[in-house]
Amino acid sequence: MAIASMTGFAREAGTTGVYQWSWEIKSVNGRGLDVRLRLPPGFDAAGEEARSVIQKAFVRGQCQVNLTLTRSPTPLRVRVNEEVLAGLVEALGRVRLPEAVRPASVDGLLAVRGVVEIEDGAEEAVAAELGQDLRAGAERVVSALREARGAEGRALGGILQGHLTTMERLVGAAEKSPARQPEAVRAKLEAQIAALLGASPALDPERLHQEAVLLASKADVREELDRLKAHIEAARDLLSAGGAVGRRLDFLAQEMGRESNTLCAKANDVALSRIGLDLKAVVEQFREQVQNVE
Repeated sequence: MAIASMTGFAREAGTTGVYQWSWEIKSVNGRGLDVRLRLPPGFDAAGEEARSVIQKAFVRGQCQVNLTLTRSPTPLRVRVNEEVLAGLVEALGRVRLPEAVRPASVDGLLAVRGVVEIEDGAEEAVAAELGQDLRAGAERVVSALREARGAEGRALGGILQGHLTTMERLVGAAEKSPARQPEAVRAKLEAQIAALLGASPALDPERLHQEAVLLASKADVREELDRLKAHIEAARDLLSAGGAVGRRLDFLAQEMGRESNTLCAKANDVALSRIGLDLKAVVEQFREQVQNVE
């Protein structure tokens, strides 16, 4: 299983009877899964079905879902309700109207509510079919978004592996740094002690030597390098396992940042400091990319 990105876009469109519809989904980074819907009036049910499909497909990411719907103009069907009209004519025939009131005209009778009915047969016929097509379209567009996020995730995985390789190289360089070799540490301490004794002959050489050894022990970066190697190995394992590992990779990136900061703080040599700074830069790049991982 490969890792997936949280960013992607997909669109699915179709025609059902007199309707043209399209689903669009845009996905960006998010701490959790957040689905936001924008729908035409009366299509809330279709939106909730789309939400359900998305929740089954993804774990993280902010998804903006848009459904657009247009209707082609179709001729309306006009029907005269003859029973109602006949009832009105019969009722008026039984009524004796005052001389000043004229009998009802045809247009007046047709204006009575219920006499003339306007029907949209096309809309009634495609209502059920439209609902089915929208559900199928939602499933297809979510599937397309999953593929887009997966493709970007595969590319992202290669970039992250490259950063980890660079980290391994820098950790190896730090381990082999001449400044960390016992002979170099001893020579540097001896030079510092000699310089201090020359400046202040009253200092106790044995006491000064003990303090120098203590400082050298505190400046040792062995533990930081070991932890960095362990974090790099754990990150590779997560990338190989795949799935929704973004949060755990982000945690590892934070730990790598702490170790590289400590390495820089303890470095007692310019070359080792440069390695630490390079390591910090790569770790930061790694963490920036990890923010895109689901």
